Amino acid sequence: MKYDFTSIIDRRGKDAMAIDNIGKKHWGNEPDFPKEGFDPIPMWVADMNFGTAPAVTDAIIARAQHPTFGYFGARDEYYQSIIDWQSRRNGHVGLEKKHIGYENGVHGFVTSAVSVLSAPGDKILVHSPVYVGFWSDIEGIGRNSVYSELKKDENGIWRMDYEDMDAKLKANNIHLAIFCSPHNPTGRIWERWEIEKAMEVYAANNCYVISDEIWADLVFSGHKHIPTQMANDWAREHVVAVYAPSKTFNLAGLIGSYHIIYNDYLRDRIRKHSGSTHYNSMNVLSMHALLGAYSKEGEDWVNELLEVLENNSKYVTDFVNSKFDGVKISMPQGTYMVFLDCSEYCAKYNTTIDAVIKAGWDVGVGWQDGRAFGGKCHIRMNLASPLSRVQEACERLEKYVFTAGK
Repeated sequence: MKYDFTSIIDRRGKDAMAIDNIGKKHWGNEPDFPKEGFDPIPMWVADMNFGTAPAVTDAIIARAQHPTFGYFGARDEYYQSIIDWQSRRNGHVGLEKKHIGYENGVHGFVTSAVSVLSAPGDKILVHSPVYVGFWSDIEGIGRNSVYSELKKDENGIWRMDYEDMDAKLKANNIHLAIFCSPHNPTGRIWERWEIEKAMEVYAANNCYVISDEIWADLVFSGHKHIPTQMANDWAREHVVAVYAPSKTFNLAGLIGSYHIIYNDYLRDRIRKHSGSTHYNSMNVLSMHALLGAYSKEGEDWVNELLEVLENNSKYVTDFVNSKFDGVKISMPQGTYMVFLDCSEYCAKYNTTIDAVIKAGWDVGVGWQDGRAFGGKCHIRMNLASPLSRVQEACERLEKYVFTAGK
């Protein structure tokens, strides 16, 4: 490979929450320090243990060499880079500069859209398993979540339950849903027919949709991300979507998301709300980071990254399903997260998910409690690390954690 995805980067003291927050309880879900003799393998925070694309650092350094950092406006190249990337990589059609707006983060956009498209006390439909951050985006501003459970089919593929969605929209008079595509934490890449059918359900219930598509670029071979807004004409006018280069290029610390809204009325209302606090201002280095990321060199880097992430996911899926009795995971179709189901293991060996999680933490496997994501006996794992570290984590789990019955 041209780019380096094998070096183990020491992130200690470099502002990395995934490492520096281990043993602390700022959020309350941080792993404990491992026992003596084990170094931490961070697999909980959803960022990568790879350096970003050289094109990104080159762009930041080039801009930082100029000594002025005053007030600025977004360059036309910023918008054109997004238009070219989204049209080429993800299939947006008819995307123009006016449809794009900067956002300080996905959560900022979601809360702005929720505030505009619902009233305090309203109920909002989301799928479960659910990205844990949606809770604060909904309950945190006085709304209430209603969950429609995803179901696994006979092949272990997570599917939407359209009848359940429709029933819950009707029973709760819901007119707003949050849709996660690609889906976190299951790693599902929704097929076009699935999105079209979901949009039919939402349309029949006069329901607007907020689509979180931050994982859109991280799609494995044999699958294709379909932008929710491209499902049909109704979706183009009733769905508001948010994207970012942060998951793709490991740029969460730089801040810099953006929305795509085709409907003029919705775009005006959401921009008015998000702009009223004056917090939603782009950082000049964040802008140049995106320009580097969405360059030809950045795209070459992403294509290699996808090979690495897919290989890591295959390794862990095969390892867990073949070696850990009673533990199951489905091969993700994208992202770099996997969702382990330990229900059978805990029941068979009379243990608890708390004990399993703690046993992993003790030997340095910093995985994440899946209950906050709607998994009753699940664990979420981040596989965006050099394969050697992923293999080490699996070997520790085999030797020290899932040892019952041996």
